[in-house]
Amino acid sequence: MPVILNIDTSTSVCSVALCNDGHCVMHREDYQGRNHATVLSLYIQDALAEAKDKQMPVDAIAVGIGPGSYTGLRIGLSEAKGLAYALKVPLIGVDTLQTLTVGVQFSDFFDPEVLFVPMIDARRMEVFSAVYDYALKPLMPGRPVIVEPGSYDEFLEQGPVIFFGDGADKTRPVLGGHPNANFITEIYPLAQNMMALSERAYRNGDFLDLAYSVPNYLKEFQATTPRKKV
Repeated sequence: MPVILNIDTSTSVCSVALCNDGHCVMHREDYQGRNHATVLSLYIQDALAEAKDKQMPVDAIAVGIGPGSYTGLRIGLSEAKGLAYALKVPLIGVDTLQTLTVGVQFSDFFDPEVLFVPMIDARRMEVFSAVYDYALKPLMPGRPVIVEPGSYDEFLEQGPVIFFGDGADKTRPVLGGHPNANFITEIYPLAQNMMALSERAYRNGDFLDLAYSVPNYLKEFQATTPRKKV
C-alpha cells in the first residue's frame, strides 16, 4: 500500500497525517486557526522526519482541495504542490466535504439508513454542502446553499439526516424543527480522515496536474472593502 502524506487547511483547523496501509503513522492538528502557513510547514517537517525514521518513502501527497476557506485552500495546495514537485511524487486532491463525512462515519451510532450532510461555513446563512448516503454516494453534489426553511426537506422526509461541520450550528434554528434533523457541530475535516479517500485515488491513478490544478472554491471569491468609520 502507498505511503501518503495528507494535508488539510480548508477550515480553521490545520492538519497533517502520514498514512500507510490503512493506518496513520502520525498525525498533527492545530485548532487555533491563526497561522496555517507556519504551522503547516512544521507539521510537514515532522511527517517527513517520521517517514525517514521508519524508512517509509512517501509515494504521494494528498491535499484537501475544497470547498472551504479561500486563504486556507491556497496555502494547502501551494505547499502540497511544492512538496510533490520536490519529492517527485504525484499530487492527489481530496474533496473536503467527503473528508468531513468520513470523520462522522467513524462513529459507531449511525446506521446505513442515515443521510449525511456536511456543512462548511460560508457567509451569513450560506454553507458549502452536499448530501451523501452511507456508501458516500452523492445524492446532492457539493454546492453553495443559502439555507432556508425547506432547503433539505427532500432528504429529511426520507429518514434521519445528520447535519455536521462548522456551518451546521447556524442552520439549527432553520432546520432543527424537523424530527429527522440531527446536528453535530464540533467536527472538522482532518487529514487523518482523508486516508481512505487518498488511497483510493492513488490506486485509481486519480492525480492532479501540478502546474494547473486549482482549489475547488465552489463559488467566485468576493473581496470586501472595510467600511470607513464615521
